[in-house]
Amino acid sequence: MLVDEALSLFVGHQYSQNRSEYTVVAYQTDLNQFFKFAALELGQEPETLTVDQVDIYIVRSFLGALSEHGLARKSMARKLAALRSFFKFLCYKEILQNNPVQRVASPKLGRKLPHFLYLDQVEGLLGAPDGTDLLGCRDKVILELLYGSGLRVSELVGLDRNNLDLDSGLIRVLGKGSKERVVPVTNYSIAAIKAYLGMRADQDQALLLNYQGTRLTERSVRRILDKLVAKISLEQHVHPHMLRHSFATHLLDGGADLRSVQELLGHKKLSSTQIYTHLTRERLKEVFSQAHPRAKVPNKDKKT
Repeated sequence: MLVDEALSLFVGHQYSQNRSEYTVVAYQTDLNQFFKFAALELGQEPETLTVDQVDIYIVRSFLGALSEHGLARKSMARKLAALRSFFKFLCYKEILQNNPVQRVASPKLGRKLPHFLYLDQVEGLLGAPDGTDLLGCRDKVILELLYGSGLRVSELVGLDRNNLDLDSGLIRVLGKGSKERVVPVTNYSIAAIKAYLGMRADQDQALLLNYQGTRLTERSVRRILDKLVAKISLEQHVHPHMLRHSFATHLLDGGADLRSVQELLGHKKLSSTQIYTHLTRERLKEVFSQAHPRAKVPNKDKKT
């Protein structure tokens, strides 16, 4: 089958699966780029190319050419994903017997180190809310739970009163994949929660309410955090997840073992938690290079 015919079938299938216009156009762009390359490799015109002429070597050559041109690995992975979807569809429709992309490994993307706050920055932020009024007490609860228990913002806004066991110092949260876990809360969090609930006259089950008396949203938490960051003139951008990153980083700095941090964060895989060990190593290297006299670049111009 000619490539143009196969592309038409694939695009029609994508629309039938309710794919967005953006996704379908992106697939078309990546696939057209690949088939132009394949035709050039085979020394023929693109309109004469058939899908069964493509093999694993052409796919690998395509990825190699992209790499040589300096394309980011993330973009390469996206193009490879488009090829996977296309050839998987052709095999499903029995237009092809063999999938030329099946044994092609995706480029390793690497992982960016998460941003975190230093302890003095966290302490400054925790002291920002006005604890004399209802909303200020609520904001204190938000910060204490995000940092003190490492909650995701979705877990935070989903908390109900009956999720709290303040006498035991534990709360029950609903994490990713509707997986429930129990996490400890600090004495600071307990005090903040008691002060906040003590000011509330309602019986709403939601732990955190907005000024209208309805459950707080994730977007509202971000806005509240932005205001508090501006209040203490913290220069860097702070998002709720950064407090979770800080929670994990400070635990490991304090000697916590990786498995315990994994459980506290609710990570399914240990590899998700191991990123914080890389972070602490980078911090140790930074401290070492700044503080140790032998780690600094020697002054070659200094006379002896």
